[in-house]
Amino acid sequence: MNNTKHYYSPKQARLPLFITDILDICDPVLTFDKIMEEIGINKYLKPEPYNKLGRPGYNRVNMLKTVLFGFMDTGYASLRELEDRCKTNIRYMYLMDYETPSYRAFSYFINEEIQTSVQDIFKAVMEYIAKEDSVDLQHLYIDGSKFEANANKYTWVWKKATEKSRYRLFSKITELFTQMNEALAYTGLKIETNTEYTPDGLETVLNRYAFLCHVDEKDFVSGRGHKKSQEQRYYEKLKGYLDKLKEYVVKIQICGPDRNSYSKTDPDATFMRMKKDYMGNDQLLPAYNIQIGVADEYIAVVDVMQHRSDMDCFVPLMEKFHEIHGFYPKYPIADAGYGSFNNYLFCQEHGMEKYMKFPMYKKETTDENYRNDPFRAVNFKTNELGELICPNGKPFHFAYRKPVKGNHYGRQEEYYTCEDCSGCPYAVQCKKTDKNRTVRINAELSSMHQEVLDNLESIHGALLRMNRSIQAEGTFGIMKYDRWYKRTVRRGLDSVRLELFLVSIGHNLYKFHNKQMRLREAA
Repeated sequence: MNNTKHYYSPKQARLPLFITDILDICDPVLTFDKIMEEIGINKYLKPEPYNKLGRPGYNRVNMLKTVLFGFMDTGYASLRELEDRCKTNIRYMYLMDYETPSYRAFSYFINEEIQTSVQDIFKAVMEYIAKEDSVDLQHLYIDGSKFEANANKYTWVWKKATEKSRYRLFSKITELFTQMNEALAYTGLKIETNTEYTPDGLETVLNRYAFLCHVDEKDFVSGRGHKKSQEQRYYEKLKGYLDKLKEYVVKIQICGPDRNSYSKTDPDATFMRMKKDYMGNDQLLPAYNIQIGVADEYIAVVDVMQHRSDMDCFVPLMEKFHEIHGFYPKYPIADAGYGSFNNYLFCQEHGMEKYMKFPMYKKETTDENYRNDPFRAVNFKTNELGELICPNGKPFHFAYRKPVKGNHYGRQEEYYTCEDCSGCPYAVQCKKTDKNRTVRINAELSSMHQEVLDNLESIHGALLRMNRSIQAEGTFGIMKYDRWYKRTVRRGLDSVRLELFLVSIGHNLYKFHNKQMRLREAA
């Protein structure tokens, strides 16, 4: 018989009393806390408000540390998960000093405290990592990826369709004004008709018509057995057209000059083609174009764009890099989606080497028949007068100059027309119309393409191209498939940008800690 008595409870307190004694010396939360203390994370918070009433607030520095560590720990930190971890996870208990804020407290803190300072925090973290790990910010590997927005995929608004509907509405308004003029002929008054109308102009006509015909909405009748007067019918019809025109104007203004669509759920999201299923089938979904610049596996710059094409994202991304770091990278490396005349001129203007492929780079370098095609204008020979000579020996004469479409630097290109294409044995191969062939020559762009070819085909260029596919595309792979951030959670451009900065800060801290652990193991 066992008479042993246990005079303790298995749930009673035990030593040690301090969490730091429980955590391993290589624990990521200790690395994180050290970084936060060294960069002085408290200076990025707003001055602490003085409240005479209510319960004391949570420690704001601890709140900031907890939010940032959550993004470092899991890729994207759900606010409800943060709340739960502060109750159950020893690392979060250490950061919060056993306090347990609710998800609402975290949400309010992020929106009110971090929204305006998140870029400065990203900059401070990146500066610390660049100093400790000797990050080369002169070599920037650029890539973009479309992230599905948190919006309903069937709530699209198309700018072109809206403009067509607006012009159809203009015709209906003109027809209505014609009918109203016939009814007002006895008064000698006439409503002017135009091809286009504005909401303010329609509202003026509506008010004047109501005053002239003594129309009062209080006296309007409706329903079975009530016959509407002619004035009421005209008034209601015109008011309906006015409301519809205001709706079209708002939709066109939301799209702006650079977008052709938006989502009603999230007006800042643009509909883009995305590879959605495992077969790679494209779908048209509301999304944001996320642009990153990677340096030594760290995200050196990140931005959120509404453009579908990567070409339009290069200049804003470089300006964002300059805003954060104070200089432009010497070697921006990107794929063929970024190679445009505007981007090359921007690089030339700011002392950056041209390492962005142009759209026909792959065909230019791999297809010998295309490269040496005698019917390409760049392969035409010149005579002693400097005139272009076609394969049939006919000269081309200058026709006119025209501004380059979409160029922001005022550049022009020259057009040359063949002297005589009649009876040419190469006509089928050389041109597509019955007229004399016209070629477009942009000597400045051609020289830039040759410079890009020389840069990318060099040994240095080959290494940069290889590294770009590893670092830039690899970073997106880590974000999406290792850390499970595939879709934006917040709505609105500013909120999504806040979210991406937090994700990038977490990614950089995660990378830095892993590198430090590998170096420690190797030592």
